[in-house]
Parts: sequence; structure tokens; C-alpha cells
Amino acid sequence: MRAESYRRRLWDFAVGQYGYVRAADAHDLEIPVVELGKLAARGQIRHVAYGLYRFDDLPPTRFDRFFEAVARVGGDAHLTGDAVLALHELGQVNPQVVRVGTSRRVRAQLPKWIAIERETLPDGDLTSYESIPSATVAHAIRTCRDTVMSDRLLVAVDDARRDGLLSVAEQREFRAELEGAG
Repeated sequence: MRAESYRRRLWDFAVGQYGYVRAADAHDLEIPVVELGKLAARGQIRHVAYGLYRFDDLPPTRFDRFFEAVARVGGDAHLTGDAVLALHELGQVNPQVVRVGTSRRVRAQLPKWIAIERETLPDGDLTSYESIPSATVAHAIRTCRDTVMSDRLLVAVDDARRDGLLSVAEQREFRAELEGAG
């Protein structure tokens, strides 16, 4: 198969992942992983990290950093804690690091803007937002009670309910807990 066909198939796939493509994605697309290196050598794709590449001609979005953090960690990685709130622009949080949860040991060298949280979540606390594996907003609110001010979390709870990210029952439960703590 011609290199341009490989590039086209990878591009079409990467569009749904904020321009990123992993070696595992190439394998799933039945494209030899060596083709990623060749495309990078020709400047058609940028090598980001081991097994992770990005088409920089795809415009960046506010979700790129979150997707990249989870992709760099790999495996069962997911956004967690204040990173979930930041993804949804809830609670006026703007963390300096993107918290990524995983149940396994991570040996990869990660940039300082990624913080690993060792955690194993039940399936009910895991989801995907904007094609990014993530803990649920409800789980994030629970874990942020000690690190985010109660008044900000109250606003986050109401905004999350408005956006359909929490049920009415969850909203009531969190409001009662947070108002009682304040």
C-alpha cells in the first residue's frame, strides 16, 4: 500500500482523537507501525512520545491536553479529580497538572504537567467524555471535596446538573453534603 494511503487512513482516524494516533491504533488499522516513524521522518506527523504521534496540521482544541495525558499513560488510564472538572469547565478549576488515574504502574517518562493517581475505579465511576476516558463527574466531585472550595463545588454541581452530567438525585446529595460542610 502506498504511504499516502497509510497517511490518509491515519489522518481519518486521528481526526476523532484531536489529531493524535497511537502505535496501537496503527496496528488496529492494519498499518505497519514502522509507517508512523516514516511519516514522522518526512515531517508529516510529529512524534510526541513513545508510541504517540500527532498531525499538527489539525487545529488544536481545548481537549488536546486531556487526550494527550491519557494517551501518554496508556492502558486503563482515565482523567480523574480536578482534571475532570477542568475538562467540563466546572468549579472554576484550572489545575497546573492533568491528573490521570490508572491501576497499574507507569514507567514512562511523563512531562511535569501530568500527575499519576493510582486508583482502581468500579465500572460505574468510569465513562468517556469527548472521546477521552474519564472518571464520572460525580466521582470527581467526591474526590475534590478536600481540594476545591465548597462554594466552587456547589456551583460546579449545579452547572453539571444543567449540562446533564449529574442526575437530580446526585445534585441533591452533593448540595446537602457541601452546604452542611460549609
